[in-house]
Formats: sequence, C-alpha cells, structure tokens
Amino acid sequence: MLLSMSHEKNSPFLSALTQDIHVLPDFYGNRRDRCIWIRSSRSNHTRCGRVDHAHVGPLVSELRPLFGPAQPPTPLHQPAAATMFRGSSASVFLGVDVGTGSARAGIFDQKGKLLGSASSPIQIWKEKDCIEQSSTDIWHAVCAAVKSACSLANVAPEDVAGLGFTATCSLVAVDADGSPVSVSWSGDTRRNIIVWMDHRAVNQAERINASNSPVLQYCGGGVSPEMQAPKLLWVKENLQESWSMVCRWMDLSDWLAYRATGDDTRSLCTTVCKWTYLGHAHMEQWKESDSRDMEACGWDNVFWEEIGLGDLVEGNCAKIGRSVAFPGHPLGSGLTATAAKELGLLPGTPVGTPLIDAHAGGVGVMESIPDGEFKADLPDEEAICHRMVLVCGTSTCHMAVSKNKLFVPGVWGPFWSAMVPEFWLTEGGQSATGALLDYITENHVAAPLLSKRASSQSISIYELLNKMLLSMSHEKNSPFLSALTQDIHVLPDFHGNRSPMADPKSKGVIYGLTLDTSEKHLALLYLATIQGIAYGTRHIVEHCNAHGHKIDTLLACGGLAKNSIYIQEHANIVGCPIILPRENEPVLLGAAVLGAVAGKKFPGVRDAMKALNAAGKVVNPSSDPRVKKYHDAKYQIFRSLYEQQLSHRSTMAQALQ
Repeated sequence: MLLSMSHEKNSPFLSALTQDIHVLPDFYGNRRDRCIWIRSSRSNHTRCGRVDHAHVGPLVSELRPLFGPAQPPTPLHQPAAATMFRGSSASVFLGVDVGTGSARAGIFDQKGKLLGSASSPIQIWKEKDCIEQSSTDIWHAVCAAVKSACSLANVAPEDVAGLGFTATCSLVAVDADGSPVSVSWSGDTRRNIIVWMDHRAVNQAERINASNSPVLQYCGGGVSPEMQAPKLLWVKENLQESWSMVCRWMDLSDWLAYRATGDDTRSLCTTVCKWTYLGHAHMEQWKESDSRDMEACGWDNVFWEEIGLGDLVEGNCAKIGRSVAFPGHPLGSGLTATAAKELGLLPGTPVGTPLIDAHAGGVGVMESIPDGEFKADLPDEEAICHRMVLVCGTSTCHMAVSKNKLFVPGVWGPFWSAMVPEFWLTEGGQSATGALLDYITENHVAAPLLSKRASSQSISIYELLNKMLLSMSHEKNSPFLSALTQDIHVLPDFHGNRSPMADPKSKGVIYGLTLDTSEKHLALLYLATIQGIAYGTRHIVEHCNAHGHKIDTLLACGGLAKNSIYIQEHANIVGCPIILPRENEPVLLGAAVLGAVAGKKFPGVRDAMKALNAAGKVVNPSSDPRVKKYHDAKYQIFRSLYEQQLSHRSTMAQALQ
C-alpha cells in the first residue's frame, strides 16, 4: 500500500509520505523520560506514548486496534426516530432540518412547545476528501419525516400555518429541468451535492485567498474550503461536462425551499455566509414588508471574474441567485400542488426563506433567557450582544451578533442580517466536534465491549463513559473530575482549524498515550477530547472579545448540548454560564420560526424568537479556584500544541525543498 500511495501522490520518495506525522514511541516510558505524543487527522494518524525498544512489537500490535483502520461507520439508515405528543392546535408551525445524516421535522405550537418530531436517514458517500449526497434522496427523507411528525403530533394539514427549511451549507447542482447534475468523480448523477464538510477544494481556497479581494474581509480574511466559491472552482476545473450542464447552483436549504415552492429566490443567510454576497448592500432597503423579491445587488462581479468564475455572474447572476430575501419572508405562492401532495400538506401553505442549520439553532435559542436574569439592566438590543450560541453537533458553530460590524481575523463575518435581522453576525466554528468524539470512541479497542454494555443498559456509550468518569474520580480521590486528564492533552484539529486560526491544514494532536487499551483509558481520552474542544471554544470567545465583542453568556443546543459533562466542562473552561433551551430541538424550532413569520403570525423574526424561545437549565462554571487554575494551565498547553505544529510543519517543508 505504501508503495502504491507513494506513486499515486507523486511523492519524491516513500518516506516523504509522513511529512505531517511524527511519533515519539515512548508508550512504555523512556528509561528515565516519560512521554508521549501524537499528531493526527481523521485520515492521517500519528501516535505517541511510552515504550523502550524491547516493546516495539507490542506497540505496533496495540496501536492497530487502538487507532488503526476505522471500523465500518454506523449505518445511516437507522429506523426513523420519533417523539409522540398528542393534541393539535388551530395554528402550528412546521420546521424541517436536513443535517449531515438525517432529515428531521418538528411541529411547534404558538408558545414554541414541541408537539411532535420525526427523522428519516439520508445517504452519504465518502471517498477521501470528497463527501457527497443526493438531493433526490434528501427530498424523499424530508417527505417521510414531515408526514411522520404530523401524524405523531395529531396535526391535520390545515393546522399548519407555515413551514420553514434549514439545512447544512452543502452545495447542490441541478440542470434547467431541476434534475440532479453529478459533482462526483464517479459521474453518478444521484451524487449532486458536495457536502459542507468536503475538503476537496483546499487548493482552490488558497488560490482564491491569494487574490486579496475586498470581499474576503467579510470572511475573516479568507474563504474556507467549506464555502461555496472554492467548491465551484473545483468543479469547473475538474468536471467540465457537469459544469456546462448546471443551470442552478444552490445552497441546500435554498434548494429545499425551491423544490417546495418553485421560487429560486436565495436567502441572505446562505448567500452572505457561504457565497461572499455582501448583504449590507441592502441596508437602505430594510423594510420587512417590501423585501420579498430584492434584486441581488450584493454580488461582487470583479471578485468572481478574478478567481476564474466570471461565467457565474452572466445573465444577472442567474446561476447563483438573481434575487434574495431576508430569512422568514414568504416564497412564491407557498407550497406547489406537487410538493404539497408529497409532503402531505395543503397547496399554498406559506414557506419562509430558509436558514443554514446552525443559524436556525441561533434563532431557536438566542432569546432563551431566564426571566429577570442575565443583563436584565441592559437595553434589549445591547443584552443580545453579550451572548454567543454554540450549535453543537457533528461540528460546532459559534454565533454572536453585534449592532456594529466587527472584523475578527480568522472568524467568518461580519454578515449583515444573516441570522438576526439588522444585526451583524460573527460566526466561529470547529469543523469536527461530535464527529471527533465519535472517531476517538469508535476506533478504540475497548469500544465494542463498552457499546455492548451501554446497549444492555439502554443508554448511549457516552452516558456510560460519563458514569465511568464520575466513578473513576471518586476511586482516585481526584480533587475534581477534570483533574483525571492531567497527563493527556488534545488539540482537536482532526479536520483542520476553522476558527480562529483559519488553517484547514492543521492536524489533531494527542499528547499522553500509553499502551493502555482499557475501558478506563478510553474514558480518559474521551474526557481529554471534550476538554480540547472546549479549549477551542475558549480560544474563539477570547479572540472575538479581543476584537470588540462582549461575550459573557453562552447558549448551547444540538446533540452535544444534551451531554452533561460536555456542557459542564465548557462552562468551567470558558468561564461563562451556559443556558440550555427548554425544548430539545432548537434547530427545528428556528426553522419553525421561519414558517411562523411567513404565515404572518408574527411581524418579524425577532418577534417570533421572543415569543417562541424559552430557557431551560442554566449550567454555571465551577466556583472552585483550583478548577480555574487547572484549566488555565491546560489551556496554555493546548495553545502550545498548535505553535509546535507550525514549527514542525516548517521544518519538514524545508527538508523537502
């Protein structure tokens, strides 16, 4: 395999394959020295630990099951999950969210209470850096989820006052008839979506950033390979036939709304955040009642021409969006007859201009503030600027707003009205959080046994690991649970660093491995990974505050927000209280807000947020000064791991010159 890989990559010699991977083999000690470390990405691995040369054989055999070839991924086609609530309302709101692995639908009443929800799995193809999906498959999953949610909530089609869509910021390609066009090397026409986390366009992103276009200042100084311009350039350079066939390039949430209504008006959220559209070009036009079909005046034609995509601005930018609208504004005449039949709803049901999923999470929780608490003495428009929403799922997005535009190097934005109307959005992020915890856990030798035990107790493996950590802390008389990881440090950049370093080439690091492959070792590695992710969030918060933000309160939603240790570690490490929402599905609620506004049940998005958001539990940081001292020390080590990586990268680059 190595010989073949060396040939495929045109490596100058076989050894050069490992220029980004370095191993200190002390997994069993080094006579007097004790140490460790590993650098890794999800596709390239480096290990470290403690060993002397007598243990080379055991080291190799231990590493194979611990971090060797990944186990087959959990099948995405799980049975549809649903939560049942009975009783309908004369007016309910429907939210649809398409994530990385499933399409979900939720029904909410006029107080934001979840009445019923359902999910349906979607297919995904992964080949190296290329990750693809099918719009046809996604639409079928959406229809199944909507029908199930309505049935479980005992809601009739006429009860639905409005519908909103939200989705990952994946790129969809369709022809003039709306049929899928392949974006895959395979040529498979089903595979017409480049998924948000696809990193095939790293080289294109670097070339675009070298242009130093003025639009890049609104992307933190440069585009990410997860944005659309680099992906579009990649398709043009590599799949010419597909490029010539595409009539519309759309963000996934825009495509869902288009499929439902026949209206290809684009959202200010998607275009501004992922397509370099300058939303503030519409600041003078801001009147919600008049902003339905605004001409797209925020495209920078010079930018698209400079990067080699000038053909996209031909025909008044028809392929990427001739008109835009603020999130929540009604599209077309509502659901078409065809879409209504497929969804089990009524033709003409209002559909709101969509949001990206993370931004819907922000809309679903940002006003979830307990009564009489958290900056109650501040004007409403100032208080909201002290909050940051963490949308914690496969990845994590960090959403903060401000009344004035704040440029934060390495952090996306400022984006005008991309989430909360008339506020500038700053969007940080970590490309792999839930995905990283899955990777660390599933590839450990102890995972199968722990999974069986968790299954026998009808709990998740993470709930079991949390129980184990509490028990281990008690057994070891640890001063506090976090102290269990004093010898293990994780830099969580296994899929690059989105913010604030904006370095897609950054690799993950684990410092502190030994030959231990026990269940307890997995528990410690899991905790250290959570802490590494939380240090990344602290870095983002501190960086934003250093550039004008005033963030002192976090609100968290998404799957990871349901993990008590994950949330408590974040509160302790960032030093801020974390407010959890009352409802378990805030992203769906954010989508439902769009339907409520489109259905004219509220004057605007902010009004709907205040009416439908509600606070749940508040998690405060530890008051123990030892906890703060401990995390301050680990945070310094966390920061040093990236600096060391840069030094090592430079050393190896010079060696290969």
